[in-house]
Amino acid sequence: MGSPAALDTVLPVRRTERLSGAGRAAVIVGVTGLVAYLTLVPLGFLIYGSFFTPGVGEQPGIFTVSNYLHAYTDRSSLPVLKNSVVFAAGTAATAFCLGTGLAWITERTDTPLSGLHSALSLVPLIVPGILFSLSWIFLFSPRIGLINLAVRRAFGLTDPLFNVYSLAGMVWVEGLHWSPLAFLLMTAAFRSMDPALEESALMSGASPRATFFRITLKLAMPTTLSVMLLLFLRGIETFEVPAIIGLPVGIHVFTSKIYLAVKGYPSDLGLAGAYSTLLLAMSLLGIFIHARVTGGANRFATVTGRGAVPRRIALGRWRYLTAAVLVGYLGLAVVLPLLVLVWYSLLPYYLQPSVRALDLLTVDSYRAVLTLPAVRRAAANTLLLALASATAVMLLTAVVAWITVRTRPRGRWLVDQMASLPVIFPGVVMGVALSWAYLRLPVPIYGTLWILLLAYVTRYLPYGVRASSSALLRIHTDLEGAAQMSGASWLQLFWRILFPLMRSGLVAGWIYVVVVSVRELSSSLLLWSPGNEVLSVVMFDLWQSGHPQEVAALGVLLAVVLTGAALVFRRVAPGG
Repeated sequence: MGSPAALDTVLPVRRTERLSGAGRAAVIVGVTGLVAYLTLVPLGFLIYGSFFTPGVGEQPGIFTVSNYLHAYTDRSSLPVLKNSVVFAAGTAATAFCLGTGLAWITERTDTPLSGLHSALSLVPLIVPGILFSLSWIFLFSPRIGLINLAVRRAFGLTDPLFNVYSLAGMVWVEGLHWSPLAFLLMTAAFRSMDPALEESALMSGASPRATFFRITLKLAMPTTLSVMLLLFLRGIETFEVPAIIGLPVGIHVFTSKIYLAVKGYPSDLGLAGAYSTLLLAMSLLGIFIHARVTGGANRFATVTGRGAVPRRIALGRWRYLTAAVLVGYLGLAVVLPLLVLVWYSLLPYYLQPSVRALDLLTVDSYRAVLTLPAVRRAAANTLLLALASATAVMLLTAVVAWITVRTRPRGRWLVDQMASLPVIFPGVVMGVALSWAYLRLPVPIYGTLWILLLAYVTRYLPYGVRASSSALLRIHTDLEGAAQMSGASWLQLFWRILFPLMRSGLVAGWIYVVVVSVRELSSSLLLWSPGNEVLSVVMFDLWQSGHPQEVAALGVLLAVVLTGAALVFRRVAPGG
């Protein structure tokens, strides 16, 4: 016989493998089929629809490649491709430079206020993209921007200091919005690397600047490339900034072209599908490159088994300059956008801050949005969809995690791949795919809340899978083996043993999906129908119809709610 230690490592897996045959097989087949339906059906209909041209009148539609010919041979296609790439690359570069510099300041130097910055830097990610875009319009619009108006009056200028309605303005707003993501990822990289090489460079006489560029960044190279690719993909698929800032001045990217194709008259889902396939191809290429880059990451590994706490670089008098950088960033990314939203929400019309303006402050905008039937209906729909989608995502992905982590059937990896597939779907692409699917399938959910629920559940499956898998990997298989030997069924094992032990990770994932569901605009804008609005769509429509004060008021209320939810998430998240 083998040693007790050997038995201890083998028996738990064999016990888990023996879980009730028929019930276990039914669970695996059922969940695999559901995941395949959620992810592969929209993809299939998207590809089908891109080769389909609807008929005119009573004439049937035909299969054709004309959608692709129109999409990629039209004169406007090359400028759209150029704008999309420049916008995505500029966003990635801006967000990465800001996030990486701030991560180095907070993790590697003795700069004051580092803790305050770490706590507040997540706010831009919490605030929906539509509100972040609107706040910068309120600040740097050539006509109404507060900063532009103040500079004009102070210096007698005729031209605006900075025009947010430009490709550079779009890059700045989107890059600033996603800089906290780069900050979080690069902070994790700086914390995990062995600081011995950096300290050796400093002791050898290298300056902090030379150490940062020649040692620190090279050690973080896999993470650096990964973060840049992630930010580039976010820039390619984003919709809010191109729609709010780019569309009014005719700056088009692929996401805005897809929106115009769907919302035009008549709606052209085939052309939207052709544009969408290019976005999918670019996302797949980015993910492939990411896998190749991170596949060789062990060449840069410096994490050792010993505890390694880096010695913070003493900046001397320069520490006050870096502290000013932190404060300036928080002012630009957090304080100014939120303050300008609050300011405009309390005014009856556009006014610069002044004593006269203070006399005109009113809560009429808040009263208006709280009594508007569409807002009340949208708030109820948003809450219902957020709670339902988060619950469905976490329940489904908890079982997906069990299949991929705890069972050994052939092809189980395919379930994980299918559940992760929606990560390549930009929101507008998901909207187009589901439109095609449920205009063709004999399932009467198009134009109802159910199609929005399907969109949210499908889009956020990858986030649920990661949270559920992480929670399950922390649970030893001995507990499942003991339950099996005690005669527990699969349902009893899952509900009474695994689910309670996974609770903290599942709750953290649930709150995260609630937050991102409330923020979601791109797919909602293509799938909503009268009576089934959500808050993000209502804000977009209010802005389009010329009610900026009401948009600001609704945005402030939503930002407060989302910030509260994010604080709860940080408290319940593992390691939070």
